[in-house]
Amino acid sequence: MGMEYYLSRDLPKLVTNNIDQCLLEMFEPFGVDDWNKLFYTVHTVAPAILKGMEEKLGLTSEKLGASLYVLSEYRNMGSASALFALDALRRKSMDDGKSTTGEGLELGVLLGFGPSLTVETVGLWSFALE
Repeated sequence: MGMEYYLSRDLPKLVTNNIDQCLLEMFEPFGVDDWNKLFYTVHTVAPAILKGMEEKLGLTSEKLGASLYVLSEYRNMGSASALFALDALRRKSMDDGKSTTGEGLELGVLLGFGPSLTVETVGLWSFALE
């Protein structure tokens, strides 16, 4: 059967307009103010959300690479897509010889989007690769 749902055309704009506040609340205590100093795993709900996040946060094009890969390979799998993106990020970091599981960075974020437009923001701490 699968899931059936409809996304509002306003959804990408709503997420994009508020995503920086979510990150600020999460990472301000850690002194992070440059969003490119984080690694990202994002629920692949819609390509327009990923594009809007990239633009709003001023992210370099590769920052959402793991999430875009999962979107292209599997489409939107609901909240599980964020975990698939986390695994893709870990694998790529290992393959590229990075020092951590998070593209060589220490801190990252996992973002999930849910019903009635909830945004789950999880701070991540990467592991060192040896």
